[in-house]
Amino acid sequence: MIKVKLVNRSSNEVPEFATSGSAGVDLRAFLDEPVILKPLERAMVPTGLYLELPEGTEAQIRPRSGLAAKSGITVLNSPGTIDSDYRGEVKVILVNLSNDEFTINNGDRICQMVIHKYETFEWDHVEELSDTLRGSGGFGHTGL
Repeated sequence: MIKVKLVNRSSNEVPEFATSGSAGVDLRAFLDEPVILKPLERAMVPTGLYLELPEGTEAQIRPRSGLAAKSGITVLNSPGTIDSDYRGEVKVILVNLSNDEFTINNGDRICQMVIHKYETFEWDHVEELSDTLRGSGGFGHTGL
């Protein structure tokens, strides 16, 4: 179990896991007034949450599948990363990919957050890389 320190300066409840199998928690908008996103418009939406993550972890901000499927609202830099040394407010960059205006109200669930462990790395400078069956084949190289 990873312990994450949380300061909640919003009027919203603390994010909770919806089910025992949930990988993340839904974050809510913390707004003084509604935000209207026009088609293809983006906005930085505050949550009122501040985190202190353990070193070696990050918080990933991801779209909510229902919001994306039903309304075309998604997280623009998905997944967004919150580093363990960041202490500012968690804000979410949302974009409206639909043809209709979308209103975000205070307390609306706008994204999900997953805590993830990671490894740091160092570069091993070499002159060549080993061969593989794939080689340098990139996007779409394996066909249908």
